[in-house]
Amino acid sequence: MKKKILVLCTGNSCRSQLAEGYLKFFCGDRAEVYSAGIETHGVNPKAIEVMKQDGIDISSHTSNHIDEYKHINFDYLITVCDHAQENCPFFPSQAIKLHHNFPDPAKATGTEEEVWQQFLLVRNLIKSYTEHFVIENLK
Repeated sequence: MKKKILVLCTGNSCRSQLAEGYLKFFCGDRAEVYSAGIETHGVNPKAIEVMKQDGIDISSHTSNHIDEYKHINFDYLITVCDHAQENCPFFPSQAIKLHHNFPDPAKATGTEEEVWQQFLLVRNLIKSYTEHFVIENLK
């Protein structure tokens, strides 16, 4: 039976979208992967572009609210920012809860190149985290 994984962030626009993209890539058909936010901000265009640069297309992803998934019994709930972990409303699930706080690339400041470098950094951190998650949990 496929595992069900939910990645949760504040606005479901960057970090959770990157994690969803990589988890789908690394899991293949071993899991159903979803992402959501405690708010919805739309998918950040730079998140789409930084993933495209690594060969993963998340352009069809949507920004979803956690309430949309209350009916799904998840095996894993991964929060990717402290704000989501601290402010997540009650979510009826027996899921194994994991947390890793990644910097928010959407809040990066500086030149266009400096902002882009932050997106690359966060993408690579999330790629490494998700790859290790799959190796450790979906054998």
